Amino acid sequence: MAKVEVLNEYCKSCGLCIDICPKKILVIGDKANKKGYFTVKCEDQEKCIGCALCATVCPDVAIEVYK
Repeated sequence: MAKVEVLNEYCKSCGLCIDICPKKILVIGDKANKKGYFTVKCEDQEKCIGCALCATVCPDVAIEVYK
């Protein structure tokens, strides 16, 4: 099983990862980081296929994918 980890303090809620995720399991969360951005979260880790497209497209290097 793969796991998506969002590094909240780096996330700026740009949404690129949400758009590119083939399983559509990433959403903007309801908690803001210290900079005031509502960060991305993974709604269903079980559905993650570990493609790492989200991490690749993230301009702030705020996502890590583990297999």
